[in-house]
Amino acid sequence: MGETRPRGAPVRWAVVANGENRRVNLFTTAAEKAGCGTPRVVEWRDVLRDGGHAFADDEVVRLDSPGENAEVDRLLRGAEVPTRVEGSARWYGSFLDCVGSLRGGRRLDDPVDLAVLFDKRLCHARLDAAGVPVPPSPTSGAVRAVDDWSGVRDLMREAEMRRVFVKLAHGSSASGVLAVETTAEGRIRATTSVERTTDGSLHNSLRIRRYTDEAEIAAIVDTLAPDGLHIERWLPKASLGNRSADLRIVVVAGRATHAVVRTSRSPLTNLHLGGARGELAAVRALAGDRWADALAISERAAACFPGTLCVGVDLLPAVGWRRFAVGEVNAFGDLLPRLTGLPGSGAEGLDTYAAQIAAFRSLSPDRFPVRPVLPLDTSPRTAHAPA
Repeated sequence: MGETRPRGAPVRWAVVANGENRRVNLFTTAAEKAGCGTPRVVEWRDVLRDGGHAFADDEVVRLDSPGENAEVDRLLRGAEVPTRVEGSARWYGSFLDCVGSLRGGRRLDDPVDLAVLFDKRLCHARLDAAGVPVPPSPTSGAVRAVDDWSGVRDLMREAEMRRVFVKLAHGSSASGVLAVETTAEGRIRATTSVERTTDGSLHNSLRIRRYTDEAEIAAIVDTLAPDGLHIERWLPKASLGNRSADLRIVVVAGRATHAVVRTSRSPLTNLHLGGARGELAAVRALAGDRWADALAISERAAACFPGTLCVGVDLLPAVGWRRFAVGEVNAFGDLLPRLTGLPGSGAEGLDTYAAQIAAFRSLSPDRFPVRPVLPLDTSPRTAHAPA
């Protein structure tokens, strides 16, 4: 749009974030080391309070996670207690409105992409339509609403799924996720980090719990359902050292640059829930010539979001490490401290933040043009349907 900046010329960086968060410190360090100066930090709290923010045309604007700040969480979700699970639908609408209130600058996170990335049902449908392997799901595209536990059981029965993940449509960091398994004899078990208190409220916990009383499982799901649910087949995953394993692959400007192995003795491999990093060299040896497939699938998933510079792809390896499916794509999935780039990725020696800065410098100026950002209608069935 009239831009004459030559490729590789210096730019002014701005980041919308919670300034106290370590993500900001890591990105600032990377920018300063790259000779870009100190990025201007715009607080999510201020954007929410002021009803928007305007950026200069020569600013490159990067959005970072609004999480881990109690005040911002309250403004977005309306929850007075940060550990409460409920309120993710309100968070989704408030977050998209907040993103839509930003003006000017070169945006590295497309608002329409974000609307899909933060709705697991829409994200699944977009990936599936593009031919990216994903777990089968009866809620893909949000074509089937799930009102309660009875609705979950009905969909499981119709789809002939005895083992599923039940997820909040707008959840993150495994909040509200239940790994549900049933037997032909009718026994049932749900593995989750959700703690249900005596007053019936749900809280995120750092301890994995297993519920076997269907009435208690039903009470949890019935409380979560108004925020929107996504159901996926629970695929048997490969193991590493007698622990189930999956991968987080960071893709920057279309190229898989970083990878971390996550292992766990439970179905939830998130590191904050007791998961542990595994040896990537061991995984590459087990996958052999299929390792290239893992990276290619991750890049295909990222290509579904062309207006976003960087995403984190959660890749599910099948038993034997010969096939892979995409579990989720994360808009803010680049927090992998001290991890440097994969061999041959072009990001060798760079962390995820330095890789993003280097990648932007190499791109055509037209890739992320200055453009106004219009407010988004937060209806998940219309304005945020996959393009």
